[in-house]
Amino acid sequence: MANNYDAIIVGGGHNGLVNAAYLARAGWKVLVLEQRHVLGGAAVTEEVFPGFKFSVFSYVVSLLRPEIIRDLKLVKHGLTILPLESTITPLPDGDYIYRGADPHETFRNLSRFSTRDAEAYREYGHAMYHMAKAVKYILGIRPPDPTSLHPRELLQLLKLGRHFLSIGEEHLYTLVKLMTMSSADFLEEWFETDPLVATLSASGIIGTFLGPRSPGSAYVLLHHYMGEIDGVFRAWGFARGGTGAISESIANSARAFGAEIRTEARVAKLLTNNGRATGIVLENGDEYRADVVVSSLDPKLTFLKLADPDELPRELVEDILGFDTYGSSGKVNLALDSLPELAALPGGGAHMRGAISISPSVDYIERAYDQAKYGQFSEKPYIDIIFPSMIDPSMAPPGQHVMSCFVQYAPYQLATGDWDGQREAFGDAVVNTLAEYFPSIKERILHRQVLSPWDIERSIGLSGGNIFQGELSLSQLFFLRPAPGWTQYRTPIEGYYQCGSAVHPGGGITGAPGRLAALQILKDGKR
Repeated sequence: MANNYDAIIVGGGHNGLVNAAYLARAGWKVLVLEQRHVLGGAAVTEEVFPGFKFSVFSYVVSLLRPEIIRDLKLVKHGLTILPLESTITPLPDGDYIYRGADPHETFRNLSRFSTRDAEAYREYGHAMYHMAKAVKYILGIRPPDPTSLHPRELLQLLKLGRHFLSIGEEHLYTLVKLMTMSSADFLEEWFETDPLVATLSASGIIGTFLGPRSPGSAYVLLHHYMGEIDGVFRAWGFARGGTGAISESIANSARAFGAEIRTEARVAKLLTNNGRATGIVLENGDEYRADVVVSSLDPKLTFLKLADPDELPRELVEDILGFDTYGSSGKVNLALDSLPELAALPGGGAHMRGAISISPSVDYIERAYDQAKYGQFSEKPYIDIIFPSMIDPSMAPPGQHVMSCFVQYAPYQLATGDWDGQREAFGDAVVNTLAEYFPSIKERILHRQVLSPWDIERSIGLSGGNIFQGELSLSQLFFLRPAPGWTQYRTPIEGYYQCGSAVHPGGGITGAPGRLAALQILKDGKR
């Protein structure tokens, strides 16, 4: 087969696959090259131990854009999202806070702690629904360039301003708070029950090097509320077969549109001629030619490794060198011989089919952050837990279970030693913390997989092990992501584009960067 294509996508993560599917849908001849043996990047399912399947890195779904599910016919290609309807926060005194699909049950449970909070929870949900709807518009547009005087950019800025003015003064005021405050401070304006504030504010620290009291963490809270499943905002789910099933459904769609996808094909560098992309070279020396090359990798790899920095403006190189990709998250995946019980609520009821949050207080999470600030993994970490096998029994052998533990904080750079020497101590800290709430957990563990930011970087190529390809801070959002002047999916090299989570609208399993980049490429192609 000839090695000439209309577009080559570097990286078979879910954004790269979305990009490929949209370009192939438009009739382009597309090639996707993935360095690993499995597609999906951070959205993969792997049988790490015989019979036990793990969503190794990412683990839940909500942010995947509904227009992508519709346009690419992902349900037809195997995507099934199962509901994740509850969150329980076990407390050290043996009590718990439970929030489930039944609003009356949630109201009754919250009322045990505070009638005021139970009533405010409904109002809070209503407010965040409006915030999610307000931000939905941003998820579907490329960011305008505020420094440009081009009429097209000025018109986009005008449309953006009109949109925000249309949401009303009260909602606009709430949105400004979310863009500037800490998640804990924002939530304490709504609630007085500390474990409730802690659990809700934890959505503002996931994947970031921020604490619940850090300004800007409220935006990350909003970012995790932007998702919708079947038209329901703020809904979370689990993909049948794990997050790898999401990537496979997108890959199946891309193949159906004619895209070619290759694994175990590590790209070494971008080929250029007179400032224009002409193709790529694999590490084995094979060359592939294309008029368009799209990188779904993070900016440091896109601009400083694949491309030759000498071909880029010096200001851009400096901006990319300063782009924050400092990872703060770890993952511990456990294979269990049976289902452990929560001391606070024994049994295998509905609460074990939802999320379990180890976030007993705001101070607890802030102390975990304090350790990380000084280069130590948190000995008492925040842990977000699900049992995938309780939702999808095919993830483990009959009667046995897999336990997914997303952990904050695990700083990429340790003050002393390295992750190869401290990985197992980190795993022990997580298990010891779990044992305070699941008394029998240690004797039920058959196998465990411990992942630090170093492991994430080395296995799937995310610089710094940052799961969002870059911090979701105010200085790295919208028309600043990943660098001023280069936020519209293009690069200074003609025909070379970026489509990963480091471009707008950011990280998570959204597919939006891949889609928006494809729309920009197709638009440029027409011109």
